[in-house]
Amino acid sequence: MKSLIEQLYREGTLPPGDLYTLLSKCTADDLAFINEKAREVTFRHFGNRIFIRGLIEVGNCCHNDCLYCGIRRSNRNIERYRLSQETILACCRKGYELGFRTFVLQGGEDTWLTDERAESLISAIRNSWPDTAITLSLGERPTESYERFFRAGANRYLLRHETHNAAHYARLHPAGMSLANRLRCLNDLKRIGFQTGTGIMVGSPGQTLEHLVEDILFIGEFRPQMIGIGPFLPHHDTPFAACPPGNMEQTLLLLSIFRLMHPRALIPSTTALATLAPDGRERGILAGANVVMPNLSPSGERSKYALYDNKASMGAEAAEGLALLDQRLKSIGYVIDKSRGDYKYND
Repeated sequence: MKSLIEQLYREGTLPPGDLYTLLSKCTADDLAFINEKAREVTFRHFGNRIFIRGLIEVGNCCHNDCLYCGIRRSNRNIERYRLSQETILACCRKGYELGFRTFVLQGGEDTWLTDERAESLISAIRNSWPDTAITLSLGERPTESYERFFRAGANRYLLRHETHNAAHYARLHPAGMSLANRLRCLNDLKRIGFQTGTGIMVGSPGQTLEHLVEDILFIGEFRPQMIGIGPFLPHHDTPFAACPPGNMEQTLLLLSIFRLMHPRALIPSTTALATLAPDGRERGILAGANVVMPNLSPSGERSKYALYDNKASMGAEAAEGLALLDQRLKSIGYVIDKSRGDYKYND
């Protein structure tokens, strides 16, 4: 197995059959070895610096009904909220004072958030803090909407494809959604000029190793600037409530595979990892991640943005916990980098 890992380290790719072998036969020693090789690559391009992004969860209203998601339209037990533009700007102001130079605006696909409202918000952030990067994670939109957001001053867009297998995609999403439209969105975003992020849930219901190989190959072909990967975590008010969570070790293996295939990518150690295990964030960084996204949302709203159960949003996961985050990163040999942390096409 180490020979396959060494080949991936040297060449940045593997044939599909070898990827399947790596996914299916990776031992604990193999995992430690590929994590080590991924750290080498990360250190070569980024040193021991971890970029921070200020996450603002702008609302949990969503017109979609994805079967895995706690804020799905059919969930009548959740308390819905929308942050006003004034509140979002206050979050940005607080974040800027704390040293954040990237704001991530994330929310459900809310029809209330029209292009005009989104443009107004993006423009206000751009005009108030011109030296910051603005990342959006607002789901599927028409091409024209993405173009308007880019012109208004947004720089990056995160949109996980979730799975590249059409049948698996249909199992996770309602009939009105399609993998073809998700891929259309991703291609639009990249063509328009966004630094574009995609990614997967590891261990989602019905996922197979063959599906994961498809995902690895798609991401290898798409070449996103950002790769979001985290374990599936169930929510009690969804059809997948009784499904087991994704596996930490498999998530870390995939994270390292993506780092070896995409040396310059911006790869977060996700909140889902920190939710799955107390040291999940640190383990993600030691597997090749180089971004963390502390929560800048108003503390009273954070628990309402419940994509899955028991989401970590306080302590070192909170923006006000930067000192604790700094301490925990230093304990594993890393430091916070408060720059924008843009994707570098060349070192």
